[in-house]
Amino acid sequence: MTVLRSALDSGSAEYLAAAAAMDGKLTEIEGEFAKAVAGGGPDKLARHRKRGKLTARERIELLVDEDSPFLELCPLAAWGSEFQVGASVIAGIGIVAGVECVIVAPDPTVRGGTSNPWTLRKNLRVNDIAMENRLPVIGLVESGGADLPTQKEVFVPGGRMFRDLTRLSAAGIPTIALVFGNSTAGGAYIPGMSDYTVMIKERSKVFLGGPPLVKMATGEESDDESLGGAEMHARVSGLADYLAADEQDAIRIGRSIVKRLNWTKRGPRPRAEVLEPRFDQEELLGIVPSDLKIPFDPREVIARVVDDSDFDEFKPLYGSSLVTGWAELHGYPVGILANARGVLFSEESQKAAQFIQLANRKNTPLLFLHNTTGYMVGREFEQKGIIKHGAMMINAVSNSKVPHLTLLMGASYGAGHYGMCGRAYDPRFVFAWPSAKSAVMGGAQLAGVISIVGRAATEAKGLPFDEAADAGMRAAIEAQIEAESLPMFMSGRLYDDGVIDPRDTRTVLGMALSAVHNAPIEGADGFGVFRM
Repeated sequence: MTVLRSALDSGSAEYLAAAAAMDGKLTEIEGEFAKAVAGGGPDKLARHRKRGKLTARERIELLVDEDSPFLELCPLAAWGSEFQVGASVIAGIGIVAGVECVIVAPDPTVRGGTSNPWTLRKNLRVNDIAMENRLPVIGLVESGGADLPTQKEVFVPGGRMFRDLTRLSAAGIPTIALVFGNSTAGGAYIPGMSDYTVMIKERSKVFLGGPPLVKMATGEESDDESLGGAEMHARVSGLADYLAADEQDAIRIGRSIVKRLNWTKRGPRPRAEVLEPRFDQEELLGIVPSDLKIPFDPREVIARVVDDSDFDEFKPLYGSSLVTGWAELHGYPVGILANARGVLFSEESQKAAQFIQLANRKNTPLLFLHNTTGYMVGREFEQKGIIKHGAMMINAVSNSKVPHLTLLMGASYGAGHYGMCGRAYDPRFVFAWPSAKSAVMGGAQLAGVISIVGRAATEAKGLPFDEAADAGMRAAIEAQIEAESLPMFMSGRLYDDGVIDPRDTRTVLGMALSAVHNAPIEGADGFGVFRM
């Protein structure tokens, strides 16, 4: 039998303490999510509704199939910056007329839906997701273009947004623009470069330059409607492919367009009959201790995420601080690599490299579950070849072609973050639990290294070492690293695609796996040179 057993005691003091700590973190994160949902605040929302308009989230809710889930991506973008949490745009994956689509909706209640540097980064990340996974893109357009005070950070890289739209189209991935209001200046190119464009009578305004700019540039007198109104574009310029009567009609037309795409997924279909895990997913709340120095068994997580809690472990007696094995998740086959005791030794590295090669041979996506402090250091381990073995694992991750999904559960430090397919290694999706921490190393270790180097430099100069100043420096560095390694900080900088409730893990990973199967699932034909 390959069905996992569970030793988790959900009534123990350790479990209850971990669950309480996780619940506290979730409450804090939900408060930040609420800021994104609130948009520009009550006054801006009231003004928007007075114009007879739906909010961006209401438009998404009407667009997606009834009672279907919407996987919001990067909802904490711009957290900790001067800009609104969420970066003035809502983005995610939803099912429209039975088709998984990327949906992007600027929030017009936040500075007119203008794009700041974080909006741009979020949009580019979402475009990458659409391209890699062959997902049709639906833009719910209402934006004032670039946030002018930050144009120096938006203008030059912002051109990639339009390039992405044309490349998606060239790759046969449909792009659809539903224009709900103003789409001016650079924003006019979004409907202009989309495969299908829907405009709303007396609402949509699309022009490179509005009446004031035209007056300044050419002296010509014009009005919004004759310059860029929906009827003009439907009857004269031909930019509008469909003319909608109102917002609901535009959404109806958008759904109809998707229905007629004749879209088929290119990846293998999932198993028809899917069995739920045998253990309670609610118990995921208390598996990770609040002190990440305390190890936990990732099999307890796997048992509550994969189908029927069925996990065929690979090489269980070798390199035991890395758990590897095969399972199914919502009917899709998946190979799992999960850190068990944090540190990666030579054995774990070699085991991971072999496992990744096998997954590529049989075209099976990989799921990386992080709780690692990195590769082991020390004379014995250097002499045994930890560098070349760690490089072997990173080589395998780098050159693997099957889709990778990454979930940060606990620690994710140093080169272990790379070996376990961190953001820089282009996993299709990266998610984090509120318990996760990620940095070059732990705060105490980093502060200690800087202290040792500083002490050696001072002694080399023959000067007395200031112990009090050193203690203050170490405390300050530890606090800084702690703050910068937390999931909200990392997610705010788009180093992941969202911080999720542990109890939603199976659903989120299932939606991500379904999304990646819109594209063919093909493994690598070869890898770089492995140092043996």
